[in-house]
Amino acid sequence: MKSICVFCGSSIGADDAYREAAAGLGRLLAERDIRLVYGGGKVGLMGVVADAALQAGGSVLGIIPESLMLKEVGHGSLTELVVTHTMHERKAAMADAADGFIALPGGFGTLDELCEILTWAQLGIHRKPIGLLDTAGFFGQLLSFFDFVSAQGFIRPEHRSLLLEAATPDVLLDVMRDWTPTSAAKWADVAAR
Repeated sequence: MKSICVFCGSSIGADDAYREAAAGLGRLLAERDIRLVYGGGKVGLMGVVADAALQAGGSVLGIIPESLMLKEVGHGSLTELVVTHTMHERKAAMADAADGFIALPGGFGTLDELCEILTWAQLGIHRKPIGLLDTAGFFGQLLSFFDFVSAQGFIRPEHRSLLLEAATPDVLLDVMRDWTPTSAAKWADVAAR
């Protein structure tokens, strides 16, 4: 993996552990010579992960829509900053630029990005690893919900396993590096009928 796209909050959150994990991930990406691809913001955990990667000598690609750039939340000190017309273009460009994806704590935007990239993997649009950095148990309830949805027959077990998780950045990157994509297509059983 030469590029990792990180989805995370434009806020810092209520627990200092979120900031520490974002900074730790940014530094580790730089140490492992993995380019950070992210939403281009200078605020919240987005700014923390980008600043940490830059301070550690890493390469950082930010991709931000015009509407957010105009609100002056774009990071001005990145290796490269791409401004898109729309949020949809932003997400597609982030996905194209990455060899894998990591979600840090965040809100609706982070969950939107995570669920969309999981759906794309489920549909076979990409075969890249997707990880959650489960800092201080932040994603515990979401993971339990995904397990429930799978048990109810709405997510196949092989698709539930598309989402990797770890509590520390080093373990998560190792798990993602060693991951093998599933070959189960979402609609395989429908086509066979």
